[in-house]
Amino acid sequence: MSDAVRVDGRRRRGEDNRARIIEAMLALILEGEYTPSAEQVALRAEVSLRTVFRHFEDMDRLYREITSPLEAELRLLAVKPFIADHWQGRMLEMIGRRSNAFEKLAPYRRAANAHRHRSEVLVEDGRRFSTVLREILKHHLPEVFHGTEVFETIDVLLSIETWMRLREEQGLSAQRSEQVLETAVRRLLEIPI
Repeated sequence: MSDAVRVDGRRRRGEDNRARIIEAMLALILEGEYTPSAEQVALRAEVSLRTVFRHFEDMDRLYREITSPLEAELRLLAVKPFIADHWQGRMLEMIGRRSNAFEKLAPYRRAANAHRHRSEVLVEDGRRFSTVLREILKHHLPEVFHGTEVFETIDVLLSIETWMRLREEQGLSAQRSEQVLETAVRRLLEIPI
């Protein structure tokens, strides 16, 4: 066997192990294990603990790795063209898009929140996520609202934190949560029903 073939095989195994570690982390979080240990991830991925840390220096790096595809999904939603041709309709579409995205992202956000107090990486990821959402809102809301209390209120209403509160603490269904947000935004922006 040539050295090139051996190196290629090792590289492929390394890539496979890395992917299995990420999949294991995602699966554990989706199952409600928001603070999985490296040992749990290794066991689920069927790799050694040493392999986990060979690919990820620490658990923060693993959390960062799983948030990257989620951020990419959010950015795809942001660039997808709106159906409505006026800003009021686009705002209502935005509520539906964010509701769908936040419903998918909620388990990962819970996991990040569980570690955020001890991780500057996760704090920075949270800030970046909020900034992206604000920029999307700013892009679709007329300039007359920029820098106003109305803008800040809508930004809070259409945040993942508000979504999670409606769903978890207030116990509303996803559909009802979306209706509550739509009602609030319609009233704030005086969009007819």
